[in-house]
Amino acid sequence: MLTIHRVREVRLAEGAEPGAEAADAVLVAGDRVAAIGPYERLRAEHGEGARVREWDGVLAPGRYEPDAAAFLEAAYHPDPREADELGTEPVTGDALAALAMTDVRWGGSARRGLQRLLAAGTTALTGPFERPPVRTAVERSGLRLLPAPPPDHSATLTVGGPADFAVFAADGSALATVLGGRLVHRRH
Repeated sequence: MLTIHRVREVRLAEGAEPGAEAADAVLVAGDRVAAIGPYERLRAEHGEGARVREWDGVLAPGRYEPDAAAFLEAAYHPDPREADELGTEPVTGDALAALAMTDVRWGGSARRGLQRLLAAGTTALTGPFERPPVRTAVERSGLRLLPAPPPDHSATLTVGGPADFAVFAADGSALATVLGGRLVHRRH
């Protein structure tokens, strides 16, 4: 399946200067970036066979989360049904110690925490994850699990590389997150 992601601008690297690339579209074929360039050229070359997704934002490599282990294993991400009792923000410290945490509860918390990371445009993270239900949730999430932080903490978009990226609004929030060519988060 071919998908063209059309945006205001494409940035090939985290922190790249605005306008450095003359591109406003990325073509994804399966789980890889197949082309980067002007939308009109990609549309002409790939015709009607490509689905087009249009985003009012900047497409860039996704965020890297170096503290994912603490975010997922030292915090409880409450179920929405617990909002009256626990609130909606992660529970940590003494409040976490007071909760009866089972493997089922850790698994649900990890899935909700991973959704928060995807909603922030995260595409890669680092463990290690000691709790089996958390580790399972991370493995199933599609997020790239890096054995160690990349030397410069940055990722790049390249033709032939993995289709892992996010589209960011002007305020820096993520409009969409794509992992392995699959849209895994979209802000409504």
